[in-house]
Amino acid sequence: MDLNQPRHLDLKKDQGLTIEWGDGRRSFYPIEYLRKMSPAADARHLRDQIAKNPLTVLPTGMRSGPIAAETAELVGNYAIKITFTDGHTSPIYSFAYLRKIDPDRPDGAVV
Repeated sequence: MDLNQPRHLDLKKDQGLTIEWGDGRRSFYPIEYLRKMSPAADARHLRDQIAKNPLTVLPTGMRSGPIAAETAELVGNYAIKITFTDGHTSPIYSFAYLRKIDPDRPDGAVV
C-alpha cells in the first residue's frame, strides 16, 4: 500500500474528515477548513484575493454561520468529492492535496 494513500476515511458531516494514512498518520480536517481550502478555481482565486487584501468582500453565495458537508463520494482511488451546505459543489480533493494541506503537518506548513 502507498503510504500516502488513505487506509480509512471517516466524514462527520457537521464536524470534519478524519483520514488514517498508509503510514499510520491520522489527519483531521474541520469542515470549515475544507471549505476554505477548496481546490476549486473560484476558491483558490478568492484565497489569493484575501491574501492580497484582507478586506475583500466575500461573494454573496458564501453564507456566514455553520457549514456542513452534504455529500461525499470517492473519485477513483485518488480523491474525494465533497459538496457543502452553502451550495459549493465542485471541489475534488486529491489525496495528495489533502496530505499537503493537513492542518497538523509536522513541519507546520500549510499552503
